[in-house]
Amino acid sequence: MAAALNLFVARGYAATRLEDVASAAGVSKGTVYLYFANKEELFKAVVQENLLPALAEGEALIDTFEGSTEALLHEILMGWWELIGESPASGLTKLLMAESGNFPDLAQYYNEEVIERCDRLFARILARGVAQGEFRETDVDLTTLALTAPMLFLMMWKHSFGPCASKVLEPKAFITHVVALVLHGLLRNPVPGAVIPPPPPLTAQPWRTPSDVNGDANGGTKS
Repeated sequence: MAAALNLFVARGYAATRLEDVASAAGVSKGTVYLYFANKEELFKAVVQENLLPALAEGEALIDTFEGSTEALLHEILMGWWELIGESPASGLTKLLMAESGNFPDLAQYYNEEVIERCDRLFARILARGVAQGEFRETDVDLTTLALTAPMLFLMMWKHSFGPCASKVLEPKAFITHVVALVLHGLLRNPVPGAVIPPPPPLTAQPWRTPSDVNGDANGGTKS
């Protein structure tokens, strides 16, 4: 699956062949078929191994987090970047956007397994903030889009214009700015001289490390 992820991201779904995956993994094509009936099943397995564990970690963090909801939001967005954005799996976003029209079944699968689950995760964060008196009532669906859109932008940027851009975009600084901007806006604070406070510092609460997400801890195969 590590070989498949790299090839899917580099070549796209349509141009990736199972025999190429087998060659990159150092196995025969027949070995790939021992695990996966076809390329679609292999792609779904790549999504399951590389994206779903990170979502599960985020869901668990919401259940155990002891700080403010502002700090939790910062943790979730930064953790998502560290686990997914900084890994080859970040290229799956660009792949789905580019090829969803030709492979609607894959797009539907990704929407149900990743996007809708991610939406529910942010809905829980917003509900937590409202319940604790930190956030005002707001449109959950639109606010979720406003929170996830910058993350999609970062992953698209990384796999498109980023490598040749004249300006360097530092993802973690961008995420910290997005959190401050979402929570405090652009309007001038009525208190003279006041500035937008930065998000609370990240805590040491454990997230799954990238090696755990992509490694043998999840029972992954080299194919």
